[in-house]
Amino acid sequence: MARPFKMIMKSEAVRRAACGLAALYIRFVHVTNRWQIINDQAPQKLWDDDQPFIVAFWHNRLLMMPYTWRKSVPINMLISQHRDGELIANTIAHLGFKSVRGSTSRDGAQALRTMLKAIKRGECIGITPDGPRGPRMRASDGIVSVARLAGVPILPVTYATSRRRILSSWDRFLIALPFGRGVFIWGDPIGVPREASESDLVDIRQSIENQLILISNQADEKCDQTSIEPAAAEIDGTNDARQGVA
Repeated sequence: MARPFKMIMKSEAVRRAACGLAALYIRFVHVTNRWQIINDQAPQKLWDDDQPFIVAFWHNRLLMMPYTWRKSVPINMLISQHRDGELIANTIAHLGFKSVRGSTSRDGAQALRTMLKAIKRGECIGITPDGPRGPRMRASDGIVSVARLAGVPILPVTYATSRRRILSSWDRFLIALPFGRGVFIWGDPIGVPREASESDLVDIRQSIENQLILISNQADEKCDQTSIEPAAAEIDGTNDARQGVA
């Protein structure tokens, strides 16, 4: 069964149609749920002041993220170059998100330059710090490096819904279902000083991870859902192989 499906998905026309249908589903879920937004004072102020920033959210909370965003503000999502990344990029394009293809570590020089140019133009960047292959809900170093070079803060954000399905993928991807209620929760801004030491950067990366885990658990609790557990932490604390892309 899997092999015929993969062959069908090689068709450009089929992939375009699938992305369009996915975008329609996301819109349908948004319209048919009752939404609450919590702690959005920081992004609202930055949007009002035309100040760019980096928004961070877990890979498994990607689906409804376009609807936490102010439509008039341009944003560029860092998306990996593999086939799944292409599907994500084409889907979010229907919802007004632009894409930067690449990663923050492997072969990421061009992606980094593109992101820095976008931030210089006053545009925001979206990064999933545990994507595209995990470990689940463990933040990469890449997002901290981008924020340090760009001189902009990182704002964590998450969502949850009262009706959902959890996939058996590496990230336990959350499929929001219609006809329920949902919540978006923003974390507090995290600054990355240009003069930060290596130990400072480790602490900042951990702060991003801790905030994202905390607000995701809070969002699940508000929707009467069980929290999704992070993958086991790496013993040596290193995570250079993680790419921080969707």
